[in-house]
Amino acid sequence: MRIIYRCLGAAACVFPIIALAGPVNINTADAKTIAKELSGVGLEKAQAIVEYRDKHGPFKRAEDVTLVKGIGKRTFQVNRKDIRVAEPKK
Repeated sequence: MRIIYRCLGAAACVFPIIALAGPVNINTADAKTIAKELSGVGLEKAQAIVEYRDKHGPFKRAEDVTLVKGIGKRTFQVNRKDIRVAEPKK
């Protein structure tokens, strides 16, 4: 029974952190924001997203983030609901 309570306690600690992640526009966000909002994307990968965007222009579809070296299909699938690609405002 103790094991069940420990698992439930651990889950209660983890789920609020997961709930804090939210949508991020990868066409306008800085690397720090991208790293904070996308699961499995650290600052180095987030910086690669920003550099790719600066070099190639804004992403047209959320799936295009997989064109960035280090961002695979799995990372995209995990974050699909949180990736936005709205055009940057001028």
